[in-house]
Amino acid sequence: MKRTLGTTLRHLIELLDGSVEQVYSDFSLDYKPRFTPIMRTLAKIEVISVSELAKEAGITQPAATQTIQAMAKKGLITISVNKKDSRKKQISLSKQGRAMMVQLERCWQATAIAAETLDNELQTPLTVLAEEAIQALEKKSFLSRIKQAHQQL
Repeated sequence: MKRTLGTTLRHLIELLDGSVEQVYSDFSLDYKPRFTPIMRTLAKIEVISVSELAKEAGITQPAATQTIQAMAKKGLITISVNKKDSRKKQISLSKQGRAMMVQLERCWQATAIAAETLDNELQTPLTVLAEEAIQALEKKSFLSRIKQAHQQL
C-alpha cells in the first residue's frame, strides 16, 4: 500500500529524530531533538520572551510553549517573570543547559555532516525540497489547498 504524505513525513521524522535521539542517549544527554531550535536561540540571545523565542527559532508559539515546559522540567532552561510586564515570561538557559552546550555542539556538527551525506545521495537534496515546500505552504497553506480540493469533489 502506498503511504500518504502525512504518513511518509511522520516516518521520515521518526527515522531522522530516532537516530539523533539515540546519539544524545549515547552521550548520556537527557535531551530531545525538538529542543534544538530553542537551545540554539538561547545560546545566541541570553534572555528572551516566549513569542520572540518562537519567532527567532522558527517555530509556532504553541510549539515553543510546549517545548519550553518540557525543557524546564528537565532543568535545561529557567522561566522568570518579566520585570516590566508581569504577564510576560522570560526564558533563559539554566546552568545545566549551558553546561550541556559543548556536547550538543559536537552532536549538532555530526548531525549536519550526516545530513549533508544524505542530501548528496538524493536526486533533490532533502533540505532543498523541505525549504521549497515550506515556501509554497507559506504562500498558500495546506488548509487552503484541502478546502479547494474539497470544493472540487
